[in-house]
Amino acid sequence: MNKQTIVLASGSKYRQALLKKLALPFITHSPDIDESAKENESPTELVKRLSLEKAQACRDGHPGSIIIGSDQVCVIDGKILGKPHTEAKAIEQLKAASGKHVAFYTGLTLLNAESGNTQTDLEPFHVHFRHLSDEEITRYIQKEQPLDCAGSFKCESLGIALFDKLEGRDPNTLVGLPLIRLCEMLREEGIEVL
Repeated sequence: MNKQTIVLASGSKYRQALLKKLALPFITHSPDIDESAKENESPTELVKRLSLEKAQACRDGHPGSIIIGSDQVCVIDGKILGKPHTEAKAIEQLKAASGKHVAFYTGLTLLNAESGNTQTDLEPFHVHFRHLSDEEITRYIQKEQPLDCAGSFKCESLGIALFDKLEGRDPNTLVGLPLIRLCEMLREEGIEVL
């Protein structure tokens, strides 16, 4: 049994709730990093880099730990959508997504601060939105208030009513932490979930 402390390098309540599913004890540390994209950096390169930087930012404060870093972007028509933060921006994002295929890319890093071993990967997930009326969009945003969610929806709640189809290896990826891939990475570090 591995005795290393597991650290989730995130302040996200959504990622914390996902990691709790694995029933492993963990602590959280919200890293302070610049999450801006670099010039000519693709969305996939961005999330892989940020997941690694988040994990690395926690290394000094948690020597000997297993650190999990994750970052996600929502891409529509080649453009990265961030968290809306306002109802007006959420309406704009959902109008842009209506009837379209939207890609979510999640970068995942597992850093063993004791050995220095680092695993970084990318998990894609694709959402096909229904054609949404302005009234449906407004009602959804008023009911769910998804202002802290990239893409302006919560798929684990009422947001599921916005979609025609979901495609991906692991539905947890859409919420922000690909648990299937994380379990694989943990096993490679000798940590068994079961």
